[in-house]
Amino acid sequence: MSTSLPTPATTAAPESPAERISTPVDGVDVLGAISPSRAGDFMACPLMYRFRTIDRLPEPPSPDAVRGTVVHKVLEDLFDAPAAERTPERAGDMLVPTWELLLEADPGLAEMFGGEGPDLAAWLASCRTVLDRYFDLEDPRRLEPAERELYVEALLDSKLLLRGFVDRVDVAPNGRIRVVDYKSGKAPGEGYEAKALFQMRFYALVLWRLRGVVPSVLQLVYLGNGEILRYEPDEDDLRATERKVEAVWRAIRLAQETGDWRPSPSRLCDWCSFHEFCPTKGGTIPPLPEAAPAPATDASTDGSTD
Repeated sequence: MSTSLPTPATTAAPESPAERISTPVDGVDVLGAISPSRAGDFMACPLMYRFRTIDRLPEPPSPDAVRGTVVHKVLEDLFDAPAAERTPERAGDMLVPTWELLLEADPGLAEMFGGEGPDLAAWLASCRTVLDRYFDLEDPRRLEPAERELYVEALLDSKLLLRGFVDRVDVAPNGRIRVVDYKSGKAPGEGYEAKALFQMRFYALVLWRLRGVVPSVLQLVYLGNGEILRYEPDEDDLRATERKVEAVWRAIRLAQETGDWRPSPSRLCDWCSFHEFCPTKGGTIPPLPEAAPAPATDASTDGSTD
């Protein structure tokens, strides 16, 4: 049976997709729940983690992030078509309807482009470029994924709940598992691969705990520059990942207990949405909300659309 954490009644945040899919934990004193995105946030900058997970500060959508959402959805739905019809033309035809469905769910997204106009047309063209690049890397006519946009969760022996959404799981006839994640941005530079693979090792750990099989291949498909990063994990890798995740969780709880959510300036600050609240940017940290959700209720959908 799957496991999850209910959100406390004092938490005003909206229900996440993870919470809609999960089932309550029965008779288990769970430490908390964490996703790879939120673990990555804390490792990058504890203060950013606080703003996202504790304060739940709003973050305006960006064209890059929304492009990732649209491209992911098109690639997910493309496999509903018969194999012979999974072509660049079919994906291109799906682009505008997918954007319109997203816009219907959140009409405010149109403000990024000032409504209909050249900015929107240019952005849609950039989405099409990213989609076309996918077909240079894989031939979806020869693939039959076992799972798409798969929600996974597993409870470790330490009682820490791991959860997230995996873009695609391929299972070979011999049972070998390949975990695939699409990235609409560019592949990381030399020396940054380990950070990029942390998310994939996290998913592999969860799948290993769920199915008793170590995934054979972890594959990151970077559509921004047309590169694929592959890694073959083993049990030692995943045990190390488990120890790392548990160490991150302990650090999060210590920050909660001490109130020490210190910023960690880096090149990633250029993409942060919270400059007005960050002391390294001349901002002022707001007081914690009175009904602040504890880190134990991390309900991230995992941020897989970057």
